[in-house]
Formats: sequence, C-alpha cells, structure tokens
Amino acid sequence: MLGRLRQLGNHNIPAMAAVASPKTPDITLYTAQTPNGIKVSITLEELGVPYKTHAIDFSKETQKEAWFLEINPNGRIPALTDTFTDGRTIRLFESGSIMQYLIEQYDTEHKISYPKGSRESYEVNNWLFFLNAGLGPMQGQANHFFRYAPEKIPYGINRYQNETRRLYRVLDKHLRDAGTEYLVGDKCTMADIAHWGWITGAGWCGVEIGEFPTLMAWDERMLGRPGVEKGRHVPSPHRTKELLKDQEAMDRIAKEASDWIVKGQEEDAKK
Repeated sequence: MLGRLRQLGNHNIPAMAAVASPKTPDITLYTAQTPNGIKVSITLEELGVPYKTHAIDFSKETQKEAWFLEINPNGRIPALTDTFTDGRTIRLFESGSIMQYLIEQYDTEHKISYPKGSRESYEVNNWLFFLNAGLGPMQGQANHFFRYAPEKIPYGINRYQNETRRLYRVLDKHLRDAGTEYLVGDKCTMADIAHWGWITGAGWCGVEIGEFPTLMAWDERMLGRPGVEKGRHVPSPHRTKELLKDQEAMDRIAKEASDWIVKGQEEDAKK
C-alpha cells in the first residue's frame, strides 16, 4: 500500500503556502469544502507549511475509489499523506489526528500550540475532543435533518439543533468566564481552528450565532486571521455566510447535496 501512496503525488495541484521547516514537508491534503476539510488547510496556513491539494468530489464518490481508500479506509475527508522521518510515506485520516500530527511535526515554534506536557496543552486537547466527540457530530446531524433529509422529521431537527445550542452555550460561557480571546488563553490553537468551520456555519443548521455574543465575537476574531482567511478557501471558495443571505441558493445547494447523500446511503445499504 505504501508504494501506491508514493504515486499519489500525480494527483496534486500547486502548493498553497511555503516556509522553511526543520522537517521538509511533502504533504498532500485530500479535502473538500466542509467544516472538517478546512480545519486542516487552516492549520497548514497558520503554520506556514507548504502543501499540495487534491480536491475530492463527493458527487462523483471519489472518496469511495480504491486509491483513496488506501489512504483512508473509512472513505471520508480530510486525509493527508506526507513523507515521514523514516523516509517512507505516512497516511493520516480523521481531522483531529491530522491536526495533532501537523502540530507535533511542524509547530516547533508553538505558533498554534503550547509546549507538550504543559497545562495549556492538555486544555487544548480537552476542547479538541469536545469538538470531535460532541459539537461536530451533533451539528453535523443538525445539518442533515434540517437541510438534507428527504423527509423533514421534527424530532430529529429539534433534537440536534437543541444539542448544538447547548454545546454553543458551553463554549460561549467558557469564553466569557475565561475572559480570553481564544479557547485556551490568548493564543489561537488547533482547538479554535477545529471549532471555527462549524461555528461560522451555525446558520446552515438553523442555529443563530447571535444568540451567543461572546462566541460570535470569537468567530469574527478568527475570521480576521490571515491563516484562517487563506485556509478557509481550500479547495474551493468558502461561501457559507454569503449563502445564508440567499435562500434560493441555499435551497439549490441543499437539494444537490441531498441527492448524492441519499444515493450514497442507498448504495452503502446494498453492500
């Protein structure tokens, strides 16, 4: 499999950023314009690490092709390959795992992290797993039932919207009580980056970010960061806030996504 992974560079397009690093990067990011996908591109831009991008087209089920399943057996984005310290290709999948790898390998100056073993580093992990185990899955289900489900089920919509709001309240209270600019101190870390793509798209699942003023201020603060601004547009323009102002466009995009989501579910059920 690793031999095949070395060949995947043939799918690459030009790098999005560049900087010197103690370990020479050979990164290819396999991604799409989703909250999980832009976590990694924002991380790379914040670190200033060079990378190549391969856009994954869900409508064509590229993520289910054999070559991609060698990188991520679960057939989901984001995924990443790099040349490891032993000179061989390493594969990474699951956004949290990828972010932790990038921090450990390339954030030697602690641009978006704290020293390993510090009190702050463990607090960052608290919030990273809060997102990966809580907010991401709950808001993802809220998106599905509110935007994509072919049948509108009030219980499903209410259940996941309310749980998303509850988790937003946790974040809003934490930021307010801590009095800091970011989730862990006054430094943007992977905990903030992991959350941002979801929270900035709150309206897509029917939750109003204005209900949470401290969290809304954090959202705006994150958007003002150059690395966030660059990374959010990978591999295609990030237009969530603009779309939320255009009901016709929202309905069209939701319908297109719903079609391939339902088709994929039906195909998986037959296997």
